[in-house]
Amino acid sequence: MITSLRLTDFKNFADETIRVGPFTLIIGANASGKSNIRDAFRFLHGVGRGYMLADIIGGRHGAGGQSEWAGVRGGADEIIRFGQTAFSLTVEIGDTRYSISAGMDKARAGAFRVVGERLEREQRIIYATHPGEGDPVHAQSDSALLLSIRMGKTGNQRKLGYRVDVRPDQPALTQILERRYVVRAHKEIVQSVIDALGSMRFLDLSPERMRQPAFPGQTVLGDGGENLPTVLREICEDESRKRDLASWIRELTPMDARDFEFPADPMGRIHLVFRESGGRSVSAYAASDGTLRFIAMLAALLGKNPAGLYFFEEIDNGIHPARMRLLLDLIEGQTAKGNTRVITTTHSPDLLALINDASFESATIVYRDENSESGIARSVADLPNIRKLRKSQGLGRLHSIGWMEDALAFSGECAP
Repeated sequence: MITSLRLTDFKNFADETIRVGPFTLIIGANASGKSNIRDAFRFLHGVGRGYMLADIIGGRHGAGGQSEWAGVRGGADEIIRFGQTAFSLTVEIGDTRYSISAGMDKARAGAFRVVGERLEREQRIIYATHPGEGDPVHAQSDSALLLSIRMGKTGNQRKLGYRVDVRPDQPALTQILERRYVVRAHKEIVQSVIDALGSMRFLDLSPERMRQPAFPGQTVLGDGGENLPTVLREICEDESRKRDLASWIRELTPMDARDFEFPADPMGRIHLVFRESGGRSVSAYAASDGTLRFIAMLAALLGKNPAGLYFFEEIDNGIHPARMRLLLDLIEGQTAKGNTRVITTTHSPDLLALINDASFESATIVYRDENSESGIARSVADLPNIRKLRKSQGLGRLHSIGWMEDALAFSGECAP
């Protein structure tokens, strides 16, 4: 599981670290940098999917020209903090740390290349592009045609591990598995990082997509909520999960759902129909946008194979305050099991006020002073006297009156 993310010269962050817990709430004003944190996670997700840097940053299209991957928001020259030549992202996954640095390729105008990469487990180098002074690999040029990495020593190697040359336009992480002389133990560690980075989802739910029928066998919820009928049908094949699903729908929505129907049309596509206690049927086409949004979240969290990490923007959007506590109960309960993590941005003081103690420890505030171009990210739990104030005044009130931003400004950390 991902436990932290460090951003160095990435977009508007000079050097900030985000603590990631089972449920991580990110708060902050508009344009403070919350969505830039999402972009950093998406960049790493692209690494895990084995994409080239050009695809991760600029986007990728599949057969027929259809978009397979949306690039990082903004222009290519905006991903690196103004005035710098490269950015770095470092992610901790349990006892493993992976870091990648990328900058403009001097040999190819407008293109990006990897300028540094490092993988460690328990502070032991698995591979590095800059392993230390005295190693020829350490002194390599940022404009070389190939990127050299030094593998960690294994077995009877006395001085240095193998040197491996890879393409600089793709992270070494997803090229190493192809190399014959890399030992199996190192490949297994590399694969575990690829799996962790690849198991992220960034759901931007669209009611229109959720209403559409799906073909049998499509049991993975799309980023826009596609395949909702077949995902729910797969959940309902397990009576226990079906009861949980119906119970949460009754709690979170106005519907009194008691059963589900999945009729097929002449083309074999599966539709979604809810059966209420009085016998009334409600199709997905008649359900409200907010109800479908709730149901898609349930499908993601209660499904058979949930992602390792879900990232939502404004998860409270469209949620009635009376049901916000129930949504948090669902998320905090599911993430406490340890199989998945949820990160969300929010502007809602109510959401911040309702989080439990474990979620409080992971909450982050992002702030950008009006006189500075740089954003900062701090753990809410590290703000002065915050635990005492949380009990006496509540986090929601402190957030709504701007106390947290004031605390950061008065600390002197936000000076330009």
